[in-house]
Amino acid sequence: MLDRIAGPEDVKKLGRREQQLLAKEIRRYLVSHVSKTGGHLSSNLGVVELTIALHGVFTSPADKIIWDVGHQCYAHKILTGRKDRMGTIRQFHGLSGFPKPSESPHDHFQTGHSSTSISVALGMAKARDLRGDGSHVVAVIGDGALTGGMAYEAMNNAGQMKTDLIVVLNDNQMSISKNVGGMALYLDSIRTGSVYRVIKADVEKALKRIPWVGEKVHDLAVSMKNGLKQVLVPGMFFEELGFTYLGPVDGHDMEQLHTVLEQAESVAGPVLVHVKTVKGKGYRHAEADPMKYHGTKPFEPQSGQVPASPQGGQGYSEVFGRCLTELAREDGKVVAITAAMTDGTGLEPFAHAFPERFFDVGIAEQHGVAFAAGLACEGYKPVFAVYSTFLQRAYDQLVHDVCIQELPVVLAVDRAGLVGEDGETHQGVFDVSFLNQMPNMTVMAPADGRELEAALAFALSGTARPKGPVAIRYPRGTAPFREEVAPIVYGRMEVLAKGEGVALVFVGSMMETALELQRRLVRTGIRPTLVNARFIKPLDMELLESLCRNHHTMVVLEENQVIGGLGSEILRRLNEGGFEKTCRIAIYGIQDRFVEHGDRKSLLQLLDLDPDSIWEDLQKKWKVDAHGG
Repeated sequence: MLDRIAGPEDVKKLGRREQQLLAKEIRRYLVSHVSKTGGHLSSNLGVVELTIALHGVFTSPADKIIWDVGHQCYAHKILTGRKDRMGTIRQFHGLSGFPKPSESPHDHFQTGHSSTSISVALGMAKARDLRGDGSHVVAVIGDGALTGGMAYEAMNNAGQMKTDLIVVLNDNQMSISKNVGGMALYLDSIRTGSVYRVIKADVEKALKRIPWVGEKVHDLAVSMKNGLKQVLVPGMFFEELGFTYLGPVDGHDMEQLHTVLEQAESVAGPVLVHVKTVKGKGYRHAEADPMKYHGTKPFEPQSGQVPASPQGGQGYSEVFGRCLTELAREDGKVVAITAAMTDGTGLEPFAHAFPERFFDVGIAEQHGVAFAAGLACEGYKPVFAVYSTFLQRAYDQLVHDVCIQELPVVLAVDRAGLVGEDGETHQGVFDVSFLNQMPNMTVMAPADGRELEAALAFALSGTARPKGPVAIRYPRGTAPFREEVAPIVYGRMEVLAKGEGVALVFVGSMMETALELQRRLVRTGIRPTLVNARFIKPLDMELLESLCRNHHTMVVLEENQVIGGLGSEILRRLNEGGFEKTCRIAIYGIQDRFVEHGDRKSLLQLLDLDPDSIWEDLQKKWKVDAHGG
């Protein structure tokens, strides 16, 4: 069946039974390919029938389908002519794991973050109205994304505009972690609620038995009905926002899906279609543990087992979670916050050990930062564990609610630097630049697991640093462990090796690159000074000025945008003191660009940040060798 699908038009030719068979084939195809490449599995398995039905009812690309977050678009890619390239998904120069307009005309918007689809779809719908064409715009959003406030801003605006817009709520009771909050409870009540229908039927039967119903009794009955409806009708919340609510329907029943989507097509104004699905549907391992297979490494399809990493050791997230749990045993004021990423940020042990001090705020990073500020005001020590890419969404709260008031909030900035296969929307290469701008902010970058433990203890000590927030940024992947780490002193860098001529100053994840450059320089007769930046803000100006006096070249290595990064700040500060005349500053970071998806090694080579590229540039541009400088 799958071999007959070259594009969405072929889906429309299939009968319902054939579409159901197609769904089974797509699931087998997804498991077969994702088990080899890794990627988002559970979320994609859950929307196979929904994706087929969307392409069966609507006509893409004339009709626009906007996927919220976008990690559930694999079946969509298969049905829109990209089946034969699925083996390259999330691979360097392969298919993106998210919708990407440059990849296909059927991908109308590049997504990667949550709760944006309704806003985007509403904008496209208004553009359609201004043009005067009759196309449809559909936003597909998960119940997890409805924990983000932006979705409600968009729905409120859509209800007021009253333009034709279809929102499909894919309700699987999950984001990445289990959904939390009032909306999750509300959707639970819709899934299970039949009270209104039963009461309505009973009341109608009773009224029919009355031989004569006066005007007052009739009005009272209508009033009672409306009152019950306000409390008990499924979807009344969405109706009050101005949406026509349809559902809930079984998201794995092809007949129901086509019927409700065709109804939505004919409704004037904004309509919300509530679809219930099972995350991981059709693959027993993913159904049993949808979190594990939300974003998975390659695995063995039959057993579902992910092979152990050849590197072994603990990941940075795991180190962070274990260390924070240990620190919380010693200090009852330590609390942990996550934005729907309990497992991804390593907070599972903390959540089990201290459930009363653990807070999952949903996909709401802005709220998470302000919530942490409130806890800090009351004497607690909040640690907000958040991916670098998602912290971007809370810029305003960091400035207004944390930094201005110098509140002791600790930001555990996970996935800082290149994260690889998730691509442009997820690379954590901006946090140094925007955190550096904020007065009262301290920014730390541990170079290994042991230093991460020390940095976290330091940030929570309350006595070893000035008042105010501390951001600790660390990369994705396995954490190396040095035997010994020098004690942390506020604002001081760590000198790992003293030398002369050339100083190598590196940030966190660039330690291995710095060590390789050190080895190459030693082979040419140069014994460089090796410095672990440790503190990005404040800068250790005493050490930096000393390096300038005693070295002709300073090489700064960072996995962040060079604009606003450590190197540019070092250059600015040294320029103020006139030291640029005595020491050349060579900055190696990410230039003014977004970084595509691919494995970290390939991306470093692409960005000229691998040891070979830097070494070649140092020799050619900076004349750094045994005889240069």
